[in-house]
This record gives sequence, C-alpha cells and structure tokens, in this order.
Amino acid sequence: MKPLLATYRQASRLMYRIMPKGLYTRTFLIIVAPIVILQSVLVFVFMERHYQLVSQRMSEAVVRDIAAVVYVLDNYPQDPDNSRIEELASRALGMSMTVTPLEPLPPPTPKPFFDVIDQELSKAISQKIGKPFWIDTVGRSRFVEIRIQLDNAILKIFTRRSQTYASNSHIFLVWMFSTSLVLVIIALLFLRNQIRPIVRLANAAEAFGKGRPVENFRASGAREVRRASLAFIDMRRRIERQIEQRTTMLAGVSHDLRTILTRLRLQLAFVGPSPESEAMRKDVDEMSHMLEDYLAFASGDGDEDIEQTDMALLLEELEEEAEISGNDVTTRFEGPAEVEVRRLSMKRCLSNLITNGSKYGHRVEVSGKIEKNWLTVLIDDDGPGIAEDQREAAFRAFHRLDLARNMDETGSGLGLAIARDIARGHGGDVYLEDSPLGGLRARVRVPA
Repeated sequence: MKPLLATYRQASRLMYRIMPKGLYTRTFLIIVAPIVILQSVLVFVFMERHYQLVSQRMSEAVVRDIAAVVYVLDNYPQDPDNSRIEELASRALGMSMTVTPLEPLPPPTPKPFFDVIDQELSKAISQKIGKPFWIDTVGRSRFVEIRIQLDNAILKIFTRRSQTYASNSHIFLVWMFSTSLVLVIIALLFLRNQIRPIVRLANAAEAFGKGRPVENFRASGAREVRRASLAFIDMRRRIERQIEQRTTMLAGVSHDLRTILTRLRLQLAFVGPSPESEAMRKDVDEMSHMLEDYLAFASGDGDEDIEQTDMALLLEELEEEAEISGNDVTTRFEGPAEVEVRRLSMKRCLSNLITNGSKYGHRVEVSGKIEKNWLTVLIDDDGPGIAEDQREAAFRAFHRLDLARNMDETGSGLGLAIARDIARGHGGDVYLEDSPLGGLRARVRVPA
C-alpha cells in the first residue's frame, strides 16, 4: 500500500510540474482534451471498421468481376481479337480490359505502408483468382491498373479508383475536424469572457495588497465571480474606512500631545539654564522624537499616492543626508531606476535601515537594482550584526536587541518595524542576512 501511495504522490507532483498553471490554459485543456480523445477514438473506429470494411467489400466486388472474366477466357473460346469480352467489360462492368500477348509481368513497385487499396486488392486476387498478377495503385491517378497472367496471354484491366475503395470517407473526417475546430474556437471566445472577470479580480486584489489604487473595478462575470468581486469590494471599503478612522484618531492624538510638548518647551524657555533644565529639555526632545516614531509606525503609509520615482536619485539624496549627519554612506544603483512607489514612505524605509547601520557600524554601503519586475535594495554595514536566531525578533515593535547592540544608544525600537511595515505595504518585505562587510545586511525587496 505504501509503495502505491508513494508512486501516486510522485506521479501527482510530476503532473503538477508538467501541467499548465493558468486557469485559462487548464480550462482550455478540459474542453479540448475530451474532444481530441473522442475524435481519436472515432477516427480509429471509423478507419479500422467502416473505411477498411467498405474498401474490402468494394475491392472484392471488383475482383469478382475480374474473376468472372478470367473464368470466361480460360473456359470458353473467344474471337481472335477478343473484342466481345472487352465490350462486355466496358459496358456491363465499367472497366477497360485488354488481352495482350504473353509477356513477363513488371517488377513490383514500392507501396505505401498504409495502402488499403493495394492490400485489399492483392488479398482478394490471391484468394479468388490465384494467378500471378501485378497492381499499380501508386500515384494520384483516378485509375488502378491490374495485370493478370493467364496461360497464354496477359489480361490488362483499368478500373476507376473510386470503384475499389470508399473514396468519400475523407469528407466525414473533414466535416468532423472542421466542426470541432469551429466549436473549440467558439468555446475559447466564451471561455475568455468568463476568465476575464476573474483576472480583473485577481489584478484588483493584487494592486490593493500592494497599496496601489484600484480604479474602475466593478463586479462582473458569472454569479460566483460576482459574489467574490462584491466581497472584495466590501472588504476594501471596510479596510479603507478603518484606515481613515485610524488616521483621524492619530491626527487628534498627535495634535494633543504636540500641544503639551510645546507648552513644556515654552515653560523650559522661561527657566534659567541649569543642569536640571537641560536634562528636562533633552527628555522633551526624546519624547518628541519617540512620538514621531510611534505615529509613523501606527499610521503606516498614510494617504500618500504612488508616483514614478527615480531610485538612483533617491539613494543619492539619502547619501547626501548621511554625509550631513557625519556618517560614511556610499550608494549606487545599477540599470534602469524608474519604479512606481510611495516616494516618501520608501525614503523613510531606507533611511531607517541606513540609520541603523550607521548607528552600529562605521561604514554603510547601499546598492540597488531592478530585476525581473522586482526592486531590490541592499544595505550593508560593518557593525556587530544580529544573531540569526534573533533576526526575526528584531522586527517586533518596541523590541530592542540590547545584547547585540549598544545599550547607550537611544531609540524607540521601531526602526526595523517601520521599515518592514512600509515594504509590506508595497507588496514586498525586508530580510536580514549576513553582510560581506562583516556586519548586517538588510535586503529590501518590493515589486517594481
């Protein structure tokens, strides 16, 4: 039982790799495969039974007429020029017969492998006449030539090819294949119309998952496809409404907290310089910075629209900003750099990763390229890195890897979480790997 199950699973995996993956192609095979199998069976049965049987009966009928003429020539006296037997064959049998002096029969000519006429005629002549003979059925002539060696003469017969086999059989095949072709074309046209709404739904869901606008999408197609489309539209509206409510709430929270921080700064401005006031001022600045990080993480991409962005230029801007901050950052981009992303969000994502690299390392190298419709940006640093078993935990919000990083560094622990959130909002992700520089590599990969 287990070997059979293993064989079945191997066959299933093989079929999965071989079979097409698209719904349109699979449905096309579901329609066409039965038609091809059915026609193959019909053609085999027709050619094996009807066509060959009819050709055999027609060939036997022609040979019986020839056998009757041979019997008359062998057993009854004829006029010197054999005109009567030739006239009988022409008028009564529809054949052209000529009695010629005895001579050797020509050598056999090459025959096609599937020459039904030659096979059936040769078989019938051997069985019913039993004399040496020669047949010429090769070529596109409308006639078949048969030569039979008599005791003292050669009987030459010319008969129409249509008398020896079912010549109208190809009409059946032509009608069968032509009507099937027409039906398949009609089925493909209807199938395309049925598949199109599914493709539109898949494209709309993919675009919405990547955070791109879904415009002019409406439910269409079969009842089940319409239900799925309406469910997607309702889901999109609920998500957009939730995002709008969250954005409104965050805007109110941001306004209220910023008002309090502004009052604290004003109050500290009236307090004279002292170590205590300086420490309080630093705490207010850190609280303001943490508030910005929390709001950025909670709001995600916000309402920013997708726009055509030159990633090479964006990396140059990040390099200039890093130089102003005193960090050693080099950037480069290979090949075409135009891609549709949320520019400010993508810049914040890369900026967070570059800032992390600069904070824990001395040198940061950034490289990017677009390959196979994917934008990939690599951020390498020469810092201490992160252990492989802790890399996924580094993306958790408010989680700081104090053992791997410097505990004296301030921060909210949201840099990597914000970066991954932005990348996933574009339909991609952020991965942490070992860097060739000896530290950590952050790989940003989003659809181009």
